[in-house]
Amino acid sequence: MDCIFCKIANGEIPSKKIYEKDNFFSILDVNQKVEGHSLVISKKHFETLLDVPEDFASELLDCIKKTAIRIMKEKNADGFNVINNNFESSGQLVKHFHVHIFPRKKNDNANIFS
Repeated sequence: MDCIFCKIANGEIPSKKIYEKDNFFSILDVNQKVEGHSLVISKKHFETLLDVPEDFASELLDCIKKTAIRIMKEKNADGFNVINNNFESSGQLVKHFHVHIFPRKKNDNANIFS
């Protein structure tokens, strides 16, 4: 399998982790829509949210929250968006489960949906 997120999770591609748990980790997105745009990625290969085991839910939420808190603090943001695209029709580009976190500032006019 030629999955970039699996390669990152397995250490084949170096990355600087923002936060890490047993089943998830977070990194900065290489294609920043806004400064601090981060990804929470499953360590195991799951294609969409529908494939992630339900007993991973609390760990996923913890990773999203801890990443958002850290990025908001580092980027002096006062809010954030969490987006998860599932399947190509929704905009999922990498077929490996991941969640986008976008730190936001009041009146930043960021277009995170394009």
